[in-house]
This record gives sequence, C-alpha cells and structure tokens, in this order.
Amino acid sequence: MAGIDIGLVGGLTMCQLLGMNSKQPASVQFSLDGFVRRGGETDHHADGWGIAFFADKQCRVFTDSQPSISSPLVDSLRSQSIKSNNVIAHVRKATRGDVSDANCHPFTRHLWGKQWAFAHNGTLEAYAPALSGSYVPTGETDSEAAFCYILQQLRDYFGCRAPSLKALLAKLQALSADIAQSGSFNYLLSDGKHLFAHCTTDLCAVNRQAPFGEAQLIDCEAVIDLSRHNQPDDCMTVIATKPLTHNEDWELFSPGELKLFVRGREYAST
Repeated sequence: MAGIDIGLVGGLTMCQLLGMNSKQPASVQFSLDGFVRRGGETDHHADGWGIAFFADKQCRVFTDSQPSISSPLVDSLRSQSIKSNNVIAHVRKATRGDVSDANCHPFTRHLWGKQWAFAHNGTLEAYAPALSGSYVPTGETDSEAAFCYILQQLRDYFGCRAPSLKALLAKLQALSADIAQSGSFNYLLSDGKHLFAHCTTDLCAVNRQAPFGEAQLIDCEAVIDLSRHNQPDDCMTVIATKPLTHNEDWELFSPGELKLFVRGREYAST
C-alpha cells in the first residue's frame, strides 16, 4: 500500500532507524527497499541518509546528504548484493545541524580494538556533553555528541579492556537513561558482533526464523518469500522505528528499554 505516511502513525518522528542482526550473513535489501522510501516518498525524512554494515571484520559506512528516495547510493548498494551479520541504516529529518554529509548517520568510532557504529532518532535539547580526545564530534548533531559521550564514558569506566556483556549492558542502560533526560533517545549501536537497541518513544522488532513465510512491505507493493532466501537454521531480527511490513508480528519496545541482539536473537542475560 504505497503512499502511507508512516511518520504520522503514533506521532511525528524526527528520523527513522533500521537495523538487522543475523546468525549468518544476510541481505537487508528487501527491508531497505521499503525503508529508503521513507526518505522523501512515503515520509518526510529527506535530509540525508546512511548505512553501516559489517563485513570481513570491517565496518563499511556510506552516507549521502541527498534524500534516500533519490540517492544514487541506493542503486549502487543494490548492485553490490551486500550481506552482513549487522546493519544499521538511518534516514534523517534535520533538527540540529545543517544538511550535510558530516551530519548524516551512522557515525563510527573505535573502542577496545573494534569499530562501533551508531544512529539515533530523536532530539536532545540543549545537549552539550564535555568531550575530548578521539571522541569529539566532526559534525554538529546532538546524535554524534551522544555517541561520543557514550564511548568516552565506557572507556573511562572500563578502561582498555572490554567488559562482560552483562556489565556492558548495565552501564549502557544507565548512560542511556541519563542522556534520555535531555529528550528522545532512540538508537542503534553495534560493534559488528552485537546490536544494541534503545527506545524512549518509537522502536519495534521482528524475529524471522523457520518456518519462513512471506513478508509484504508497507511502503511499496513488494513481497518476498523468505523461505526461498534462507536456510532452515537461519535466524535474524530486524529493528525499525516503525514496522516495515504488513503481515509480520512486530514487537514494540517499551519506553526506556535497552535490548541486545546476538546471532539473530535477543540476548538473555540471565
């Protein structure tokens, strides 16, 4: 059902997020085909877009300050048939910072010998944390400032060695709650193995595993038979600001909820 205004479902959203965590390297192209239409066709997020995906132990990031619906980057990525275990994409509606490549999400930085990618939906009013060293924003957005602050705080708290997932989750939850006092703080964060997703207002997820069925996009008349593209033991979770498909059971996050996804499933710390 093309033309639906997804941004008006459940209130106006500033930007939109798309993430995927998969057990095996998988294509995000079907979801992306619907998602990029929200950057100027089915929704108003037309101030740039970007995507980060992890492959061969490296994070590749592509951004474009043009609306995603008309960006040549979309066709270029489609022709590459990209597969990855972790993907983060973002379509932007500018609230802080000019429309420019420097202000397009996702943003990346290094911590504990890994490259981390981050994208944010929402506005953090008057947010200006004290930052230094390698964690200084190159753009003007509150989003990049929040990302730099998170990594700076993790480095200062845990030192040069990565903590356990349980300890990391607890610290991220505390940091996210603190930052969210300044406004809406929906985000996706990945180190290439794990995908963290935090919600204050709008975020949802769908898990896809056997038996696979058909999925029908909301933003265009496209259908995919997932059983033809996946093996019986494949498993993945797709996360989005708003549901991308009509006929799947999207689970809404609760306000203040932080979830971690590993190998296509939600991680249980207990």
